[in-house]
Amino acid sequence: MASQWERLLKNAGTWVGSFTQLSAQGDLLQDTPSVVALKPLNGGNLMRQEITKHPAGEPAQETVLEYRSLAKSVLFLENGAFSQGSIQWGPFSEFGAELGLIADHHRLRLVQLFDKTRQLSQLTLIREHLKGTAPSERPQLTLAALVGTWVGEAVTVYPDLQPSDTYPTQLEIVRQGSTLQQTLQFGEGNPPIQSQGTILDNRIVFETGSQAVQVLLLPDGASSTCPTHIEPRQPILLEVGWLIAPNQRQRLIRQYNAQGGWASLTLVTETRR
Repeated sequence: MASQWERLLKNAGTWVGSFTQLSAQGDLLQDTPSVVALKPLNGGNLMRQEITKHPAGEPAQETVLEYRSLAKSVLFLENGAFSQGSIQWGPFSEFGAELGLIADHHRLRLVQLFDKTRQLSQLTLIREHLKGTAPSERPQLTLAALVGTWVGEAVTVYPDLQPSDTYPTQLEIVRQGSTLQQTLQFGEGNPPIQSQGTILDNRIVFETGSQAVQVLLLPDGASSTCPTHIEPRQPILLEVGWLIAPNQRQRLIRQYNAQGGWASLTLVTETRR
């Protein structure tokens, strides 16, 4: 089993792409070209991270970070997927996380931010490819690309680094007019979880649970799932999805318990039957 640091090293390289700022409803606000270099130094024991953004009509913005260990707010999966963000949600505080997926020579990262009034305030979609390779040509995600039965495997890791859990998953997505029906099965013997959402262009809004949750269909086969606003004393789920091939999808889920504490990070790898 690779250590957390070894999993970080699977992200090493120079990643070329852009930071795309979106409104809470998924509207494009700004797109900024970027280069992110992750350089292992000192025999791989030190990571130097160089972030260069090129805003239109402005000088380049450069940030350099160096670190020998990982913060408690970040966790990696075996394949290099990761998430970093708030350890604890609390009233009147800003809250959010970054969720990062990796496939071949591409990365897809999503930042979901909530303001002090508990409202989803902004999203940043970061699409990257390794320098010297071709950028992704995946289209904007559509509902038709998601309808069907997805069967896969989930791996859950924990902030206290207790042993990970692996279990089967099944997600059935059915469209009925302007309504979307989801049936999710996690693990063996657990009852299925059903939810029904309303389709609003590139958004699906689920209001049947304890708090409203929206799924946004985004460029590059990406999706964002999270509450539209946070209700106190309710679990919080933040998710990025990525359709990396027509019948192959990854999802990364950062979960918080009802007390607002970060509980787990789960990578789901699934195929459509």
